[in-house]
Amino acid sequence: MTEDRPQGPQYTVRALSGIPEVQPGDDLAKLIAAAEPGLVDGDVLLVTSKIVSKAEGRITEAADREAAIDAETVRVVARRGALRIVENRQGLVMAAAGVDASNTPAGTVLLLPEDPDASARAIRDGLRATLGVDVGVVVTDTFGRPWRSGLTDVAIGAAGVRVLDDLRGGTDAYGNPLSATVVATADELAAAGDLVKGKASGRPVAVVRGLPHVVGGEPEEGARALVRTARDDMFRLGTSEAVREAVTQRRTVRAFTDEPVDPGAVRRAVAAAVTAPAPHHTTPWRFVLLESPESRLRLLDAMREAWIADLRGDGKSEESIAKRVRRGDVLRGAPYLVVPCLVMDGSHHYGDARRDGAEREMFVVAAGAGVQNFLVALAGERLGSAWVSSTLFCRDVVRETLGLPADWDPMGAVAVGHPAAEPGPRPERDPGAFIEVR
Repeated sequence: MTEDRPQGPQYTVRALSGIPEVQPGDDLAKLIAAAEPGLVDGDVLLVTSKIVSKAEGRITEAADREAAIDAETVRVVARRGALRIVENRQGLVMAAAGVDASNTPAGTVLLLPEDPDASARAIRDGLRATLGVDVGVVVTDTFGRPWRSGLTDVAIGAAGVRVLDDLRGGTDAYGNPLSATVVATADELAAAGDLVKGKASGRPVAVVRGLPHVVGGEPEEGARALVRTARDDMFRLGTSEAVREAVTQRRTVRAFTDEPVDPGAVRRAVAAAVTAPAPHHTTPWRFVLLESPESRLRLLDAMREAWIADLRGDGKSEESIAKRVRRGDVLRGAPYLVVPCLVMDGSHHYGDARRDGAEREMFVVAAGAGVQNFLVALAGERLGSAWVSSTLFCRDVVRETLGLPADWDPMGAVAVGHPAAEPGPRPERDPGAFIEVR
């Protein structure tokens, strides 16, 4: 007995012949229409980005391809030897910023279209005007992919095509709910077109017929919708670049959202903190995690009372005290607090003040190194932080409130949370101003 199942869509993919060598200023829609006047509504045109770049005059003289890559690069994602994976001006993450030295005269390189989605719209509008047909257009380019060997074509521009097919909320053939399935339809079309266009056949355009349901999707998203935002990109950087980015992008954050902090992320940051160097093979760090609102408020209220008492003892006016206390409330706005502590277990005692003082300084430096590791690791977890010195001025109060051992020295407090706003640019600092060479 055979089981009758509904047939899926039947479609064809074929490359167009007869498109001449494209020159700057050429009208691609007219060239495509001349090569295939029989286009019909619902067809999808897959157009290699090289001919789009040539038509748009994106050819530039470049004796040094690396300089052209530099000019098109927004940030380096990963580097290995001469190979660079970068984010380019179009927001695409790819090798060499998409700068291509093939299929172009010697001494020149091809840059990607300035706005591939706009390029796709222009071709679509031109075909509508020339042939009176409503088609989809995908501008394609060749990408490598993380975790996979080999290259494939993907969509870098699109018009009149539903680039993503969101199946979330539906069910599969067995009735199971689909909660994470979003199909990259435009990329699948691009890869299908590459099978018939080839890389060196001189046929830069392919036509898909039989999938009219993918044409439309107004208002148009364009292929830009296929690029993950920085917030959603779990693989935004290579390993060494991720470390450098976490260090250089770490900021002191003073305003946080109400979004809860993942305790696991904080614990992973502590794991990074305790890899810091320390004297005599010791482990001089302890991290007190204040995860409940009650524990945070109890500590902050006790610290505020101690601070007000100190300020009154200094003869400050009540108005001055109120202003200072308000400025110090960054810890109250954080959904999570951490109190790093220094312990001197394993320290040496020499019997004279000079050497004993230097011994403690070594441990304080190690504590600072641990806290810096902690802050950088939090940045790597996309969490903001602010290390403030408050607990240093009332260590007895902190120890008593939190029930800490007498030999634990609180070394400030770290506010942790999701930043309420993107951090502003950091003022440029010349590393040379901090260097002396002997």
